[in-house]
Amino acid sequence: MQQGLRQRCDAGLSGLTILSCDNLAENGKTLELLMAEYLQRHDPGLLDWFAPHCMCPSTMVDRIVPATTAEDRAAIAQALGGVEDEGCVLTEPFSQWVIEDRFAGPRPHWDVAGAQFVADVAPFETAKLRLLNGAHSLLAYCGLARGHVFVHEAIADPELRELTQRMMRKEAAPTIAAATGQDLATYAEALVARFANPALNHRLIQIAMDGSQKIPQRWLHTLEDNRLAKRPCPALLHGIAAWLAHLRGYNSVRYGPVEDPRAAELATIIDEKSLGEAATALFAPGGAMGGVWSITPEDASVISGLC
Repeated sequence: MQQGLRQRCDAGLSGLTILSCDNLAENGKTLELLMAEYLQRHDPGLLDWFAPHCMCPSTMVDRIVPATTAEDRAAIAQALGGVEDEGCVLTEPFSQWVIEDRFAGPRPHWDVAGAQFVADVAPFETAKLRLLNGAHSLLAYCGLARGHVFVHEAIADPELRELTQRMMRKEAAPTIAAATGQDLATYAEALVARFANPALNHRLIQIAMDGSQKIPQRWLHTLEDNRLAKRPCPALLHGIAAWLAHLRGYNSVRYGPVEDPRAAELATIIDEKSLGEAATALFAPGGAMGGVWSITPEDASVISGLC
């Protein structure tokens, strides 16, 4: 990359658009910072050309992709007449690709195939995190607690369906500043239908992995925004209680040890505490989860009541 950029600069050619598709918030800004750091170390004179001539637009991809299983690979091999595809990926039919309209030159005509060029990716990214991903985590922890295995089974459970719809429409959606033309109610309704797809065997235990890394973006910012607006979040508090129970190993008999890089650390903190006390220990200012959400005594009481 560095050599190519240097050659373009020396030849007086135009800059490039370097597009990130990593599943990271503000991936374009992150890539731009990393490129600047790299060039500063290896070719600092190129920075004065790179900054004004090259662009790193942010992107967001929305598509549910369950982990590929041995059964999936076997079915695909059968469909291909015995040819084995070790890199196969199964997805849902839905896809959305949102791209910041910031290019170094003429942009590709990807919109012809459905890509969306927007001034700001953030509202779409936030909607995906707080609605889709937030609902997935809610279904995962609450669904496992009720004996479900797949997302489509959990969303078919009337109690969990109502809880998920409450979370998306009344708790998450009001915290999102939607972009022009972005219909959050329609998006939430479509998500329920996408979750219900019986052909997509998306395992709840897969979604439940690494909760300590996921729930700050998926739940805690939503909880804090609603706390500031004095709006209750019974669905998300239900999710917090189910996650704490999961951390304690309530689902381990069936699924094995909790898969989370902080599992042992967090389990030690919440050991021998009620769920409300455990939530306070993790989420209070200075707590192990970073104080993103300012838990109140009332929140802790609700969580304890969900044991």
